[in-house]
Amino acid sequence: MHEIRTPKKMALVGLKICALALFLLLGAAAEDERKPNIVFMLMDDMGWGDLGVFGHPAKETPHLDNMAAEGILFPDFYCANPLCSPSRASILTGRLPIRNGFYTTNDHARNGYTPQNIVGGIADSEILLPKILKTEGYYSKIVGKWHLGHQPQFLPLEHGFDEWFGAPNCHFGPYDNIHTPNIPVYKDNKMIGRYYQQFAISRKTGESNLTQIYTEEALDFIETQAKTQKPFFLYWAPDSTHTPVYASAQFLGTSQRGLYGDAVRELDDSVGRILLKLKDLGIANNTFVFFSSDNGAALVSKTRGGSNGPFLCGKETTFEGGMREPSIAWWPERIKPGQVSHQLGTQMDLFFTALLLAGAKPPSGVVLDGIDLTPTLFNHTITDRPVFFYRGNEMMAIRYGLYKAHYWTWTNGWEEFHRGVNYCRGENVTGVTTHDQMNYTSSPVLFHLGRDPGEKYPIESSTPEYKEVMVTIRELVSEHKSSLIPGKPQLNMCDPAVMNWSPPGCEDIDECLKAPPSNPTKCHWPH
Repeated sequence: MHEIRTPKKMALVGLKICALALFLLLGAAAEDERKPNIVFMLMDDMGWGDLGVFGHPAKETPHLDNMAAEGILFPDFYCANPLCSPSRASILTGRLPIRNGFYTTNDHARNGYTPQNIVGGIADSEILLPKILKTEGYYSKIVGKWHLGHQPQFLPLEHGFDEWFGAPNCHFGPYDNIHTPNIPVYKDNKMIGRYYQQFAISRKTGESNLTQIYTEEALDFIETQAKTQKPFFLYWAPDSTHTPVYASAQFLGTSQRGLYGDAVRELDDSVGRILLKLKDLGIANNTFVFFSSDNGAALVSKTRGGSNGPFLCGKETTFEGGMREPSIAWWPERIKPGQVSHQLGTQMDLFFTALLLAGAKPPSGVVLDGIDLTPTLFNHTITDRPVFFYRGNEMMAIRYGLYKAHYWTWTNGWEEFHRGVNYCRGENVTGVTTHDQMNYTSSPVLFHLGRDPGEKYPIESSTPEYKEVMVTIRELVSEHKSSLIPGKPQLNMCDPAVMNWSPPGCEDIDECLKAPPSNPTKCHWPH
C-alpha cells in the first residue's frame, strides 16, 4: 500500500527534516570547533635530498611522496641549528638556541649538544609547547629521542609531556657500563632498559627493532586518544638515520642505498602507517601533521649517511646542506593537496602555529622567533621574513627572500679535518668552505639561492645588486642583534658523574650503576 501523506503528516515530515538538518549543521559546527590533533614527525640527520619527491633517484619514499601530494611541500624550510639538541630545543620552545640557552660560550661559534656527561639541559624558565597545549585540554606524548638533557629535572614529563617512550640521548654505544653507561630507554618517568642490552642494536649488521617499537607506540597512542575524543599532541622522533644507523630485519638489504636507505625506507613505511591510522580512525581531517628533520644529513658518514641534494655541505654547518630540511604539511580537507610553498619557514614556526591552531595564547613576556604559518597552510600566502643561521654563540648568516649573506664562514677546524672529519665531503668553495673561522662582517659573502642554490658563486661586492641587497640585510641584522638577549648557556659544563649511571627506575630492573666522583670541567666542542 502507498502511504497517504496528509498535510499534518507532511508538516511532521518537514519538522523532522528541519530537525535533522539542524542536527547535522550543529554537528558540523561542533566538528569545526573541535581543537585539532597535532603531530610532529621529526627525523634524525635526514637530508633534504633523501626523499623521492625532492629528487632522490632511488625513489624509495612512496609514503612521504604521497604525503606531499596530499598536502604542502616546503622546499625552503629550515631548522634552527645544524646540530640535534639545539634544533630540538628550538622546535619545542619556538626560540633560537641563543635565546633558550642551548648553546655554548666555551669557544666561538661551536656547536654543542647533550652527550651523557653534559650538566645542563632545558631550563625551567623555558615554556615548552606541550605545557601550553595542556591548558587547552591537550594530552601529549613524545616517542623517541628527547635530547634536551638527561638528568631527572630535564626529562619530558617535567616539561609538559604526559607520556614518553624513548631515550634521553643518542643511541651511541655499546659501552662497558664501567667507564661509560649504556643509554637508558624510558617509559614515562622510569627507565625500562638500556640500548644494546634490553633494546638490541647490532653494530655488525645494523639490525634493530627500535623503529618498529617507536611506530607501535605512536599507533597505540593515537588509537587510545581517538577513543577519548580529546585533542592530542604527538611528537614522534625516531632516530634510526643517525649514526650508528639501524633498521629492522624486514627492511635490511631492501634499499639500493645500503643500510642508510634501509632505515629511510622503514621510516617512510612508518609514516604511511601513522597517516593510515589517522584515516582509519576518522580523525585525519582533524589532525595537523608536519614532517621534517632536525638538521641536514651527516656527510661525515659518507656512504652511510644521507643526501642534501644540491646544497652545500651538511650537518654541523650553517650552509644550506646543514640547515635546509625536507618538510611536508598534511591535513586532509583543511590543506589543499598538491601544493608547493616557497614560504621561507623555520621549525620554530611550528610552535607558534600549533598554539594558534589549539586556541592557546603564546607565553607572555617571551620573545618567539617563529611566525604564524596558517596563512600559508590555508591560503597559500607568502610572508616576508628573515631567517638567521646560528652556530653556537655566533650569528653566521641570514637569509631574506632569495638572498643569503654569510657574516662568518667555517666548516670545521684543521685538526678534525686532518683526522678525516669532513662536513663538506669533497666540496670546496674558495673563501667559503674554510677550516679557519673567517669573519666577513664588514663585507658579507652574498649568494642568490635561486640562481645558485649550492652557494658556489658569490655575488661580487662591487655590483649594484650586492650594494642594494645588503642595505636591507644589514638593517635586518642590526635590528635582530640590538634586541637580542641571550639566555644562560646550558652547554658549557661536563661531568662524568652525571652520566646515566642510575636513572629513575634503575632499581626496579637491577640496572643501577656506580658513578665516579664528580669532576666538572668545561666541555670541549671541536666543531
